[in-house]
Amino acid sequence: MSINTTDQRLEALAPSRSEARRRRRGVSHASTGYLFVAPFMLVFLAMLVLPLIYAAYLSLFRERLIGGTVFAGLENYTRALTDPKFLDGVGRVALFFLIQVPIMLVIALLAALAIDSGLLRMAKVFRLGIFLPYAVPGVVATLMWGYLYGPDFGPFAQLADKLGLAAPKFLSSDWMLGSLANVVTWEFTGYNMIILYAALRAVPHDLYEAAAVDGAGAIRTAWSIKIPALRPALFVCLIFSVIGSFQLFSEPWLMRTLAPSVIDSGYTPNVYAYTQAFTGQEVNYAAAVSFLLGLVIVIVSYAVLLVTARRSRS
Repeated sequence: MSINTTDQRLEALAPSRSEARRRRRGVSHASTGYLFVAPFMLVFLAMLVLPLIYAAYLSLFRERLIGGTVFAGLENYTRALTDPKFLDGVGRVALFFLIQVPIMLVIALLAALAIDSGLLRMAKVFRLGIFLPYAVPGVVATLMWGYLYGPDFGPFAQLADKLGLAAPKFLSSDWMLGSLANVVTWEFTGYNMIILYAALRAVPHDLYEAAAVDGAGAIRTAWSIKIPALRPALFVCLIFSVIGSFQLFSEPWLMRTLAPSVIDSGYTPNVYAYTQAFTGQEVNYAAAVSFLLGLVIVIVSYAVLLVTARRSRS
């Protein structure tokens, strides 16, 4: 009886021991996962979270000629909300977003559909040619287009001179926003095209086969199957475009050297914040402007999300 009792106890203990081993393995796997995530979290905290906290702290103070740094509360935010330069800059980038982003996404969508159709010759070369401008740094792209826009020595001006026409005023106040939109479209159409093309490659081929059986042509298939399947990818591109449009900086900042009378310190909110911080030495006010710009981006992105969600439901 004692031997049987001992065997029964060992059998009862065996599952608990194996379960304990599984728990220890689970803990070890979890700790290993945290170790892999730790480098990213450290960089994320050091490069994003802490600077944001410090900027929020700076935005609550202001510098005085007499008395030094004093607590200002929301005074910098109130000033920014009534600052005509900041408000004009926000309105300008909003207009830039409404005009440039639809054009860029339509071109990217058409390019992705053309490549995915299989009817395009040299599709790989075409895809590389559209994506290549995205690999060019924004500074280089802006300098290149600035040369092309030049009213004196640019190729467009020289061509117009040979034809006896007036040089195009790409850098004038009426054309400048369109010229910047052209640069940004040239830069980022390929990036959005790659996202849309990758989404197209994930569409099940069974849908295409069913459409072919029903007698649907290429245009009907694209309209009824491909474009509806691209809605999540288009939404991602749209959100990225919202963020990029309202953070417009490099292109107008470099074009400013070519057209200083057109692009002033408040042409875009980012240019205005940079100028206030490093030229006007108003770091506290620049921090408040930056936070308000971030709030505008959040509001616009949320509005785009609501509109997209309602259309998808309907």
